[in-house]
Amino acid sequence: MTNLSVRKFLAAAAAMTCLSFAPHAQSAVPAANLPDFTDLVDKVGPAVVNIRTTTLASSSTDQRATPPGVGDGDMSEFFRRFFGIPLPQSPHNGDRGGRGDRGGSPDQSDNNNDDEKSGGVGSGFIVSADGYVMTNAHVVDDADNIYVTLTDKREFKAKLIGVDDRTDIAVVKIDATNLPTVTIGDSTKVRVGEWVVAIGSPFGLDNTVTAGIVSAKGRETGDYLPFIQTDAAVNPGNSGGPLINMQGEVIGINSQIYSRTGGFMGIAFAIPIDDAMRVADQLETTGKVVRGRIAVSIGAVTKDVADSLGLPRAEGALVSSVEPGGPADKAGLQPGDIILKFNGVPVETDTDLPRMVGDTKPGSHATVTYWRKGQSREVPIAVVQTQPEKTAKADEQQAPPSRPRPSNALGVTVSDIPTDRVKSLKLRTGGVQVEDVDGPAARVGLQKGDIILRVGDNDVSSAKQFDQIAAHLDPQKPVAVLVRRGENTQFVPIKPRAKAK
Repeated sequence: MTNLSVRKFLAAAAAMTCLSFAPHAQSAVPAANLPDFTDLVDKVGPAVVNIRTTTLASSSTDQRATPPGVGDGDMSEFFRRFFGIPLPQSPHNGDRGGRGDRGGSPDQSDNNNDDEKSGGVGSGFIVSADGYVMTNAHVVDDADNIYVTLTDKREFKAKLIGVDDRTDIAVVKIDATNLPTVTIGDSTKVRVGEWVVAIGSPFGLDNTVTAGIVSAKGRETGDYLPFIQTDAAVNPGNSGGPLINMQGEVIGINSQIYSRTGGFMGIAFAIPIDDAMRVADQLETTGKVVRGRIAVSIGAVTKDVADSLGLPRAEGALVSSVEPGGPADKAGLQPGDIILKFNGVPVETDTDLPRMVGDTKPGSHATVTYWRKGQSREVPIAVVQTQPEKTAKADEQQAPPSRPRPSNALGVTVSDIPTDRVKSLKLRTGGVQVEDVDGPAARVGLQKGDIILRVGDNDVSSAKQFDQIAAHLDPQKPVAVLVRRGENTQFVPIKPRAKAK
């Protein structure tokens, strides 16, 4: 090693020695401030309750074993809701037990009734000092008795005020006063990334606190309401408990999780508190929820459908069927229309419309903006009260024999529909019936017996007209074909095949 190299080495070593003896405060990177949940839990915790249900022996038929501390009903509901995972087996420990002295209130239960069998365990929170408690509908489903336990170990037998299965909201009432209550927040102000806390009774472990962040908003899971997604740990027994922001306000009700194993996998869903309170207010007042309807069935608008119909983007709700004599029918809406706005509010996806209509007071009128044949139109429409859903029945009449026609650019052979059947099916434009499919039509799933009502912006009234339209289609552009199958109608994008040379 040369003298120059030695000098450089010694200088570097000296510099590192000096750094190693420098005060720690000068070299340490300041740690980010982590949230402290202690005051929040002290504030909200007393208003969070444990809910357990029982069934009478005569009505209890499912005697499967469940994990210790968790009732059959709770676990069955959990595994039924979350992807059909089989119920795990373990020795049955009977009722939860081990709760100690429950106090001396005349409304409290000692749970020593031999006729009662353990049902489920869930959570809830007190919304009024006189004893109204909110929870999930699935927590109290099929319960003969409902018991609410406070943090001070007092237990009350609760009265079921009302249940709304569609939103999974339930309200129960206990006979008590001067109870601690939660503060209701504003779920519209929730921000993705903010800290949240869940309090509940996972696996029967009362007042368990978990924390995480809001992972997403407006998450559609196929239910009536959009959910707040979080990564706060939620497990069986947390259902019905509050999701709380850093101001100590309830912004959601923990309701579901996504799991492939039966346990928590980092994804939980909460019902937004604004939607939940609207339902709870009706349940407290009348014991039921009244919703509006306009009597249509709807479907999603895909990008291909939007492009083929000239919509700037894929939005709105596709009208797939219209109930004869209903509000939409009287207003002139037809299958194939795309509803873009309801009362001036944009319909971003097909799941938005049921909520908008459902929240509209029955007996009132609304304005619907819809898209038909390349134009935006507006029409007033009456909103009526929701009725029990009817099962749609497919048309059972046999199609009349017809002469096969040559296959066209869409790969579909059609026939005329007799006038009497057009009337019985209430087809406004006539339409044609599919007799055979191949090529493009077969690839998109068209079937014999389907009825084609429109190709692009052209209403179809005869097989001859249909073939003429198909003969002039551009093979480079998909065309939206309006198809009715049974009672449902939807657009199916089909790319015509090129003409043979």
